[in-house]
This record gives sequence, C-alpha cells and structure tokens, in this order.
Amino acid sequence: MRHTRTRIFTPIIWVKAIIFLFVLQGNCQRKYFKNFPDNANPITVGNKVAERFLSRPHSTYGNPLKMHLPAPQITYPDVCTWLGGFWFAKATNNKELFNKLENRFQPLFTNEANLLPKPNHVDNNVFGTLPLELYMQTKENKYLDMGMHYANTQWEVPQNASAAEKNWADKGYSWQTRIWLDDMFMITAIQAQAFRASGDMKYLNRAAKEMSVYLDSIQLPNGLFYHSPKAHFSWGRGNGWMAVGMAELLRVLPENNPDRPKIMNAYLKMMATLKKYQAPNGMWRQVIDDETMWDETSSTAMFTYAMIVGVRKGWLDEKQYGTIAKKAWITLVTNYIDEKGDVTKVCEGTNIGDNSEHYRNRQPLTGDLHGQAPVLWCAYVLTVNKL
Repeated sequence: MRHTRTRIFTPIIWVKAIIFLFVLQGNCQRKYFKNFPDNANPITVGNKVAERFLSRPHSTYGNPLKMHLPAPQITYPDVCTWLGGFWFAKATNNKELFNKLENRFQPLFTNEANLLPKPNHVDNNVFGTLPLELYMQTKENKYLDMGMHYANTQWEVPQNASAAEKNWADKGYSWQTRIWLDDMFMITAIQAQAFRASGDMKYLNRAAKEMSVYLDSIQLPNGLFYHSPKAHFSWGRGNGWMAVGMAELLRVLPENNPDRPKIMNAYLKMMATLKKYQAPNGMWRQVIDDETMWDETSSTAMFTYAMIVGVRKGWLDEKQYGTIAKKAWITLVTNYIDEKGDVTKVCEGTNIGDNSEHYRNRQPLTGDLHGQAPVLWCAYVLTVNKL
C-alpha cells in the first residue's frame, strides 16, 4: 500500500509564508517606482534638495527673495522642508545628513530660542512635528516635551481666544480652526506625530474629527476643494495640502475609526479627479481645473506624494496611479530643479482670493521652500522600505 505523506506546516513555515506574501505585495506596489533615469534618482534628488536647505539661513515664510532679512521665527515652510529632510535621512540611513539636520535644531534650545514660534496658530503649531520626529529618532525627552506642547496647545483654548475660536472648541474641534485648505496638513501633521510619539489615540481621533468638518465645508462633488468657503477656486497648492494631509492621516488612522471611511472616500474621489486634470507633460496647474493656468511645482509634488502613498498602501490601482505619479516625478525633477537644488516655478505664499486673476498673477519663484519641502517628501516615500 502506498502511503501519502502529509506535510505539516509548522509555525515557522507559516511565518515564512506570511513574510513572503508581505514582501511580494510590497514589491508589486513599488514596481512602478523603480528604474528612474539617473537625473530622477530619488536618493540623488533628495540629497541635493536637503543639502540646499542646509546651505541657507532660516527663511521668512519660505520666500527666497527675503533671504537677506532675518527670519522672524521658524516658519512653516522651513518646518515642512526640515521634516522632509529628517524623513529622507532615516529612509536612506544617511546618518551624516541626520546629524546636520539635528545640529541645525540645537540653537533653538539656546541662542535661537527667540525663533521658536508661539503656539497660537495652525501655521505655528506645526513646528512641533520637528521635535517629535527628533524624539522618535533619538528618544531624547527634551524633544518630546517640546513637541507635545505644540500638539496639546492646538486644543487648549487660551484666555484671549475669540468667541468664534471658543465656539469651535466647544464643539470638540481645535480652537485654531478656520476652514482654509492649508490647515489640513498643519493640524493633522502635528496631531499624527503626537500619536506616533505618545501612542495616545486621542490625537488621531481629534485629527480625524477635524478633517471631517473640513470635508463637509469645502470639498466639491468632483473631489477637489475650494481654497476656503470665501475663495471658490481649486488652488493647486491648497489642494496639495489637503491631499497630503489625508494621505498622512489615513496611513496611521485605525480601520475602526468612525471617520476613516469618510476620509478615505474623500481621498479616493480627489485622486480620481486629479488623474483627469494632470497636464500632458505630467504636471498640475496653479488652479487645477483651469487649463489656461501655468504649471506649478509645489502642488505637483504634493499630489505626487499623495498618490505614491496611496499606491504603496494599496488604496489606489498601482498601474493607473503608479504610472501617473512616476511621470509627474520625472517631469518635476528633470525640468524644474536647477543646478543648486532649487525647485523652480513655485507659487509664492498665497492668501485667499476672490477672482481667478489673483491666482494667475501669483509670482512663480525659484527656491521657495513651499516647493522644496514636497520634493523631499516624495524622495522619502520613494526610498523608504515600509510606510
């Protein structure tokens, strides 16, 4: 009689099988983000842009035309670029770059302490993402204490708060709420970092609730967003802040969070419409749905980042969106970064406007940190092993 051998799957075999499946899935989701031309290599580009950041003084809201002026404080474009540098240094295990970035931070404890932003506005509180990132990479408590202060004060109502600010707080939202698109990175980024550093779910829950009210207020049926309830234009970078904010929040938000399905649906709807409005050369425009507007780099980098995250997390179809994102990245870094490492055609800092010419006539700058930052984010997400 012929006996059939029964294979017994031991726990070790099961573990190896699971690891293999994870590796296989990861490779599939990254196949569209390999084999870049030499001048579009994410490591090369990331190092170049990061070193360019380190070569310049603290900026005045990222504007290269004001580099001769002393910075009033550490402003949010610096924060976003600095954070991208830390992410990229970790992803590429570039300890030398990390040390340079950390050394740049140290004077803020001593002779540059006057440059610490006051925790009284969304654009200021996002600064806390930096010390929280430093804490997660070094485990030094001085960074944790500083960073959590900025996360907590975003919900702690000051005595001099206005009636409108108190009204937002009474409803469980940040007193800093103002329903501008930019806020959805500034608020969600610091709160997500606070969760990563502390493990306390309250930071994610309140960030998700905050995101939900913004979706209700300014998302259009096609998935794009108005700049604000008073500015009915789908400004590129404003939509970029929202796209990145949703991607960043979704990649840490638990599946059982009650706001997650709504945020995911909003993200997917936005990505589908962005696919429609990508210019033939791979870029997106200063006002997304106006084909007469000029190609703009900061929004392009932000949308590219949000799509790469979606592909790598399995939220977006890898063939469709991987192709779109790769094309955008290659066009962006081969045509819009100069020899110094400065990104060109970056829309200058922009407040809300009541007519399309307000957005059309914004100055396209070279080296503005609003553009440097998301290029670094893209370099990070293209090189990190696991999101």
